[in-house]
Amino acid sequence: MSSVSTPSDFQNKPWYELIFTKKMLICIFTGFSSGLPLFFIIQLLPAWMLSYGLTVKTIAAFSLTQLPYVFKFLWAPLLDRYSLLPALGRRRSWMLLTQAGLLAGISAYAVLDPQVQLKAVVLLSIVVAFLSATQDVAVDAFRREILSDQELGLGNSIHVNSYKISGFVPGALSLILADHFAWQTVFIFTALFMLPGVLMSFMVSEPEASKAAPRTLISSVVQPFKEFFARQGSKMALFILAFMLLYKLGDSMATALQSTFVLKMGFSKTDLGTINKGVGLISSIIGGIVAGIWMLRLGINKALWVFGVIQAVAILAFATLAHYGPFAEIGAFERTLLAVVIASETFGMSLGTMAFVAFIARTTNPAYTALQLALFTSLTAVPRSFINASTGWLVERMGWESFFYLCMVLAVPGMLMLVKIAPWHEKNRIN
Repeated sequence: MSSVSTPSDFQNKPWYELIFTKKMLICIFTGFSSGLPLFFIIQLLPAWMLSYGLTVKTIAAFSLTQLPYVFKFLWAPLLDRYSLLPALGRRRSWMLLTQAGLLAGISAYAVLDPQVQLKAVVLLSIVVAFLSATQDVAVDAFRREILSDQELGLGNSIHVNSYKISGFVPGALSLILADHFAWQTVFIFTALFMLPGVLMSFMVSEPEASKAAPRTLISSVVQPFKEFFARQGSKMALFILAFMLLYKLGDSMATALQSTFVLKMGFSKTDLGTINKGVGLISSIIGGIVAGIWMLRLGINKALWVFGVIQAVAILAFATLAHYGPFAEIGAFERTLLAVVIASETFGMSLGTMAFVAFIARTTNPAYTALQLALFTSLTAVPRSFINASTGWLVERMGWESFFYLCMVLAVPGMLMLVKIAPWHEKNRIN
């Protein structure tokens, strides 16, 4: 399904002919289906548990249920080697089954009470995270295989923005509904938004590139690792992997308890949905557009520097809100302050994310996209799944304001690694 096109074919086309294509429409669906379950776990579930009286420490520790996002590279070779439904092909069969499983899994929260069934909630959350992480592996490989090299930048940009837009459902619409309806209704409502992904997997065609599966499971595991370490050298390869772990550490920790933080400052779930998520979504999309245009001038190396600094400084917005809160009463000033804080932080976060995604794409060999992308994106999930589990403990001992200052400091090590990873005056350090 991947077409052969030359750079001049794209340069001579008007922008709207590049955007309004079937492939870019598919990227909208893949981004939305991929983002929805993650935002459900990190945004809606904490608000649900807080409403049942669970402590901030318990909610923070709950992030350990996201470990499948860290270890998804372990079973990524299975998706390369096997097709669960041969009639659909490797990519489509894994996409369809994981999306159907997510629809059922998210709906299942409707019958649970976190106060008396916490173990069941934890187990279900691990299952949902596993299905979501597996879907990510299949979707990433599918998207890479349907896009030509010239379409990668635009396709990934559309995918990421759609990914962010999906957060509006569990992070805004569902939270607003929770102020007016029972949580059982909210979970079923949220789960139904997986249906577009299910329909997409039925309707699209299997990429031609995916029809030639590796001959053995061993070859699908070994070759991607051998290629990466041979291309970079062992020391540089390990340094790159460490950078992927650290670059967004501070930002990830700062946003780990974002929903809980806003509620603790005295804002309602409606405020959380309309201001925190609504303004945040708009600011994030604007940040993605600005980043894409800005990177055309800066290049990836300089963008990692500039956007990384902005991303780290933006954490101060949370510290500012913590300094003035919690608020006894919520009025126009407090809601305006929240809007400014969220807009600043999400804009900076979006800039850093776009540069980071571009770096990961540049580091990946197209011949081994599935496993290498799974490995690299797994590393980016480590802070969210492991380190973020300590955020509740840190907040209890440091307070919110000092915690956010710490997050800003933790952004520094990743920035310092740019001296070797992405030298300012070199355009393509990673190749």
